Parts: sequence; C-alpha cells; structure tokens
Amino acid sequence: MSGEYKLTASLEGHEDDVRGVVFPHPSFILSASRDTTVRLWKLLPQNPPEYDCSISSHGAAFINAITYLPPKSHFPDGLIISGGKDTIIEVRQPGKPPEDNAEALLLGHSHNVCALDVSPDGDFVISGSWDGSARLWRIGKWECDAVLEGHEGSVWTVLAYDRKTIITGCADKVIRVFDTRGKFSHAIKGSTDVVRALCRVPPNHPSGADFASAGNDGVIRLWKLNGRQVGELIGHENFIYSLVSLPSGELASSSEDRTVRIWRGSECIQTITHPAISVWGVAACAENGDIVSGASDRKVRVFSRAKDRQAEPEAVQAFEDDVKSSSIPQQAVGIPNKEQLPGPDFLQSKLGTKEGQVQMIQEADGSVSAHQWSQGSQSWMYVGTVVDAVGSSGKKTSYAGKDYDYVFDVDIEDGKPPLKLPYNLSQNPYQAATTFIQNNELPISYLDQVADFITSNTQGATIGQPSQGPGPSASDPWGAGAYRPGDNSNTSALPPSQSMASRPRVLPQTTYLSIKTANLRTVRKKIEELNSQLVSEGSKGISLDEKLLSDLEGMMKPLEASLASTPTSNSALTISVTLAVYLLTSWPPSHRLPALDLLRLLAAATPAVAEFRSDSANIVDILASGGFEDKDRENNIMLSVRAFGNLFETQQGRNLADNEFEKIHGLVKSTSAGTANRNLTIAVATLYLNYAVLLTSSTHSALPSSLDRGLALLDDLTSLISSAVDSEAVYRGLVAIGTLLGLGEEVQEAAKEIYDLPATLGKAEKAVKEPRTKGVVGEIRVILKG
Repeated sequence: MSGEYKLTASLEGHEDDVRGVVFPHPSFILSASRDTTVRLWKLLPQNPPEYDCSISSHGAAFINAITYLPPKSHFPDGLIISGGKDTIIEVRQPGKPPEDNAEALLLGHSHNVCALDVSPDGDFVISGSWDGSARLWRIGKWECDAVLEGHEGSVWTVLAYDRKTIITGCADKVIRVFDTRGKFSHAIKGSTDVVRALCRVPPNHPSGADFASAGNDGVIRLWKLNGRQVGELIGHENFIYSLVSLPSGELASSSEDRTVRIWRGSECIQTITHPAISVWGVAACAENGDIVSGASDRKVRVFSRAKDRQAEPEAVQAFEDDVKSSSIPQQAVGIPNKEQLPGPDFLQSKLGTKEGQVQMIQEADGSVSAHQWSQGSQSWMYVGTVVDAVGSSGKKTSYAGKDYDYVFDVDIEDGKPPLKLPYNLSQNPYQAATTFIQNNELPISYLDQVADFITSNTQGATIGQPSQGPGPSASDPWGAGAYRPGDNSNTSALPPSQSMASRPRVLPQTTYLSIKTANLRTVRKKIEELNSQLVSEGSKGISLDEKLLSDLEGMMKPLEASLASTPTSNSALTISVTLAVYLLTSWPPSHRLPALDLLRLLAAATPAVAEFRSDSANIVDILASGGFEDKDRENNIMLSVRAFGNLFETQQGRNLADNEFEKIHGLVKSTSAGTANRNLTIAVATLYLNYAVLLTSSTHSALPSSLDRGLALLDDLTSLISSAVDSEAVYRGLVAIGTLLGLGEEVQEAAKEIYDLPATLGKAEKAVKEPRTKGVVGEIRVILKG
C-alpha cells in the first residue's frame, strides 16, 4: 500500500474516446471505445512492460460499456461482454477473431447500453440502458431473466453486489436496490445529481460501508446496503464517471476533471492528472493492485506502485510533459472573474489544503494557468493552460469559413468528441437546430431540446452585441461543459419542451435526410486489416496492391470534406467509387461491411455513385447482388439501405432512386420485414421518408406513379410502425406517413379504410411515450379528419 502510482505504459490504438476498461488479470487488459472496437492488450514478457494489441470485437456503433466473465468450466478463457449505441450486448470468447460469430447477442434494450457488470459468482450479467431499465441475463442461458423497472431516467450504472442483490444508479438521482428476480427492494436518496458510478467498498474500509456511489455532483458517497450514508469523499472538481475498489482496501475514481484519484479512508492520497478532459473509466487488477484508465484522448494508460512494473523515467517524464502542455477549456473549470485570480507569487507563499486541489493563476501576460496540489511532494504542480471555450468569448467565432455569434459544443453521446453547433442571433433557433440535426444525421427527437438550448444560452443577447455566452452550468443541463441532448427526457434537469401550442409543425417533411456520420479512419483501417487477412489466407489475387491502398488513403480527406459541405465531383471521389465497387463485388460477403460503409458515405458525398456503370449494371444492381446477397448478414443489408437513402443527397441520386423505385422497394421489403435490428429499421424508415418527400414534391405529386408508390410505401410503413419498438424508427415512419398523406384524398381514404392507420397511430402513442411522437400523431389525425 506504500508508494505512489506511476505510469507503466500508454497504450495507443483506439481512434476515439476509450469509454470503458477492465483489468481481469496481470497478463491482459480490455478496453471499449467509441471507435466501435473492443481491444485486448496482452502483456509482453519485457521490462519495462509493453503490451500487444488485438481487436476482439468490431461493431457498427459506439461501444460504451464492457465487463468480463472470469474463466468457468464451459468458458475456460472467460468471456468479454460489451454493449453500446446499437442496443446489442455482445458476448465473445477472447481468443476468437472479430469476424467470427459471437458466443451470444443479448437483445432487449431499446436504447444505448451504458453499463454492464458480472455477478461475483459468475452466474449472471446486469445491464443498464438509456431506455430506463436494467436487465438480468443468465450466463449460458443468454436470455433476459428479469427486467428491473421503475427508474425515471437513464440507468447509468449497475452493480451486481452479490448473488442475490443488484444495485442501480440513475439519472433521476436515485439509487435502487433489487433482488435477482427483478423485485424492487428500496430506494436510496441523497445524491444531488445524476448517479453515474457504483462499486463495492472493501470489507476492511474504515467507514464500514457496503458500497460507494458517485456522479455529476462530484461527491463519492459511502453507503450501507440499507441506505444509511456513512461517509463522503470530496475532492473532484467535476463529474465522476467511474469507481473501483482496490485490493489494498482503497478506492479509485475517474472524472471529467482530468484525474484519477486514489482514496485511503476518507482522504485523497494521490491525484493522477491526465492530458485529456474526460477520464471515462478506471479499473484495478485484483491480483497485483495495478490500475488502468481510459480517456477522451483515445489512450489506455496503466499505472503501478511496483517499481519493477513502472515505465522508464523518460516515458514517465513524457507523460507529465503531456499533462503540462495540455489545454483546459474555461468551461471545464468555471473561472468567475479572471481579474480576481492571484498571481504566480501565490504558488510560493500558499500551501494547498488537500490532495488534488486546483488553483488558477493569472500569469503576467494575462493568460490563466492551472496548478494542482500534491500532498506527497508538498508542492503545486503545473497541469495546463486554461483557454477560452468556443462560443463563450462574446466575439464572432469562425467556423467552416463563416463567422458566427456562437459556436456551441454539442456532445451527442456523453463523451463523443463534440460536434459544433454554429448560431447567429439573426437566425431562428429552430432553423439552426434543424440544420444542425440534418447535417449531423442526429435523431429528429433532439429538435426541441437543441432549440431550447440555443434559446436559453443566448437570452439577453442582441444582434451585434452577443452576451458572454453560457457559463459552466448553463451550457449543459447536466452541469458539464458541452450540451448533451437526449440523455433523459424525463428529468427536470433538461430544458422544458415547448407546449404543443407553440411547437412548430413537422408535416409535411420537405427536406431529405441522410445518414453520414462515420469514423473514416476506422473504415480505412478495417479494409486494410481484411486485405492483410486475404493475403495471409492465400487470396492475394483479390487483395488490394500498394497503389490501391495508397488510393484508399488519399480518398479520406476529399471524402471527409465533401461530407462536411455539399456533394461534389472530383477525380479522387470517382476513384473511390470504383474502389468501393471492386471490394463489394470481389471480396467475400464476410469482408464486405467496410466497403458497404464506404459506398453509403460516397452516395451522400458525390453524384459519381449514381452515375457509376459497370457493363449494364448501375449501383442499385451492384448493391442488390453485393449487399443483399446474404440475408443472414443484416448489417450488410442495413448499410445497403443506408446507401439507397443517401442517394437522395444529389440530384443524380434522386433520379436513380426514382427510376429504380420498384427494384429498391422490392429488395428492402423482402429483406427487412420482421427484423429486430434497430439500425436496419431506422435505415428503412429514413429511405421511405426520403421517397415520401420525393413523391410529394411539385415535380412528382401529380404523376399517377406517385399515387401507386405512395400506397405501397404506406402499406410498409404501417407494418413497420406497428411492430417497431425503437422510438426513432417509429417517429421517422410517422413523419413519412404524414408526408405521404399530402398526395391527396385517395391516399388518405386508403390509410383509414384499408391500412387502418388510426389503429396504428394508437399503437405508436402507446409504444413510444414521447412529446414529438404525440405531436406528429396529432398532425396526422388533423389531416385524416380534413
């Protein structure tokens, strides 16, 4: 228990935030990232320690939660269990390559999976989700055994406390205790904000606590299982994301304040500052007491108290230099008045009062530096320079070549590197919010929240005289430095939605939607990995040579630029289309996923996709044979449907989608009926919504074919809404139906008499209890009555 933790290794490989970490054994570490991968880091027999990285799982969406089942008789290597944005919990054996089938896929959650934990006896897994529920899954049985309900917000954290007891932490600020049958026992109140982390407290802890909790109020609370609070650990300056019990009897925590902190009893004894704003996760090795962290700078870091497991002094110094050179956004520290800060002499004349205390200093040149007190060395340590937050200076801010009064940070998924929301005071907030949502292919459900966010954070500002912008609390309803829409529509912390009377009309939809978000580096890297695999397997004849691999790398920047602005034609993108088609038509179905992902992005970025011809086949024919060929590969089908939807971004694409309606509709209808794949359902709803916009446009609405096509889509959409459980798919489907009703009385009568739309609307309202759903259902009912 003696000595301080020092860096063992900085592990690089992830291409986005490292959201979760697990340290099951001294020989390996697991990490989950927003780059859609789970990685396994194996310790090499070297000193100083080094790790070899391999990808264990490669999903289609952000992975936010990870846990590990220790070896059992049926699973001698244990099991890696992960979950994230796609709502699917994947169970995978560590030794299997990512292209192999998973051990199990656990289906049941309807929104982002953000928490996982395995029971101490390895009998069951607990999951928590933004859908407001926790679920219990029996190991080996792989079915949901119990649903833990009653939460009034997102279930951010779960703890399988023992073989009979489950604890959950929720965005509604309440901790709840259940048994393994899902029966609610009691609520524990006392947290003043969102509860994000839970852990067992070591049995020898001086507080006598059974478990600890932490969250957005920055306080670690120690509890008895009956709900009695027996202690508080205060020191963090911002959200606490993760807690872990150490074999030494201490606790470790990670936070939005850039730190991991070590707690002995009620005192913080060490603060490990990171060169990253968010330290999302911390985990401990039960065998040797080493710890691992995962952060927003994409790195996994290992720390040890044992000198023989620490990095060379040069590596430790490089880590400390990275911390000192990092910038800290002003919103993250909340400086009330820079002029009132002490000068550099404060650091020589004043001692800190506690480990990890942060002091801001106004330097002679007017800049602000941050310093942290080290109790061990009895000195202030320089930890970075404070910089103005984007959009908060009151000056015009340049973004994408234009000047704006504000450029807000919008964190779409609790930690995903923030998107930029530009806004001028001369704009209508709803117009700016709508443009932002469409440009970033976000759910339409965010419209009210983003618009309200803009309004609340520009109150009092006038054109030409912007206010000072949002303060630390105003900029984010949860209290951090960036707005996070959609976290929990049921909590009072969010800005209130507008009343139905003031809510803008949604119908008819007149703009096309696209699904363009992607990590191009991940797509490229996956293609390169599969290419190497083909070569090693003896299939060099269909692999990419060095020239084509160079073309692949060269297309990334032009594609990224086109996706961020408007579709364009250039030689690099035309070559990209040819390359994507080659991969799609030459590689086996098991290897086509990244090629399909690339092609669906190109469909939105350049008309070259719609104009492509190979012999007599167009891109629809190519997708029909390359993306829909294997009906067991739903992700291939899903990306193909996304590609069809993205064709509507260009005039050439709309013409092709119009001319090939029967073929596209037949493919989608036959392969998506009855699917439980959330992403596929949303892709289908988006495609049909785009067709609805096309069919009701001034150039199409009077055509006889538009009526026939509208009725065919109406049939599919009523079936989709009746069976779908995902709120976004239901909403997009409803908007598509409401838009199609603009084709006239014949469609409206068919909707009522043939397709029983009124009953479908009732089902939608009952299944998805959201204001936006109620709003569009109300608009459709008005149209039907008219």
